[in-house]
Amino acid sequence: MRPLADVETTLRNELQSGYEAVASLLRHGVQLGGKRLRPAMHLLIARAFGPITPANVVIATVLEMVHTATLVHDDVLDDACERRHLPTINSLWNNHTSILLGDYLFAQSFRLAATLDNTRTCLWVGEAARRVCEGELRQVLGRDDLELDQATYFEMINGKTAELCRVACSLAAAEAGCDDATVSRLAGFGSNLGIAFQIADDYLDLWGDDSTVGKTLGTDLEQGKLTLPVIRVLETSSPEDRQRIGQILQGPADQRFSRLRPWLERSDARTYTAETAERFRRDALASLDVLPDGESKTSLERIAEFSIKRSF
Repeated sequence: MRPLADVETTLRNELQSGYEAVASLLRHGVQLGGKRLRPAMHLLIARAFGPITPANVVIATVLEMVHTATLVHDDVLDDACERRHLPTINSLWNNHTSILLGDYLFAQSFRLAATLDNTRTCLWVGEAARRVCEGELRQVLGRDDLELDQATYFEMINGKTAELCRVACSLAAAEAGCDDATVSRLAGFGSNLGIAFQIADDYLDLWGDDSTVGKTLGTDLEQGKLTLPVIRVLETSSPEDRQRIGQILQGPADQRFSRLRPWLERSDARTYTAETAERFRRDALASLDVLPDGESKTSLERIAEFSIKRSF
């Protein structure tokens, strides 16, 4: 897909500095974005309705900059040393550098968005970024909260993970001149796909292969983040078992994963998590009925399949 290569070129062109120390930092930061899922979704929906325009490439680049900024900040919050099999900014440099790089990416993304002919991208991506930060704040403030329920969990991941997927799709439809109903329908595709993707991440954090996932398993447990599998175990346990599980989750961080693993395996948490991800995938696919049949629609269906069946 040539426009995706154009996004990579634009990313590298936009993230330049006359100061070599900053330039090397920016070069490494570009590599941390990973799958380029949000640009791909935006470009595929744009192509489904007509030719991809230079504005689409700019919007896709803006989305990837914002997403990378959130990842760089996430690595500080999680004290992560590796992402996508690459050392994180905070491990190669330090937390101060990571925070400033994330801020740099946010600032540069909105400068780039301001070069477009209308303010829609600035407005919609700005609101999406606010919701991402709000979701992250809720997760941080809710660490080690054993009363966290599924409804609250879905609200949080709808913000912190699904929101940028939603705006990637809605902006593509809006740029193509679609009516409000179609824009809303494709926004729903992005939201449901983003939620499915996050649930798959939660699954991989407990049952993935750490050499493939690109990070140490059980990281969420160590950080006190209650994800869907853990919430499911707590919700389906007897009061006595719930108390024992609570003691594990509030115990030494480096022992939580190994001590909780038997409880996870005795419950239906593994199958429940996989089935829930599949349900959101199906809901996402249902929203593609507004797209004409063709290569773009097929590619989006494959992305939805990949989102829950990937190993990384």
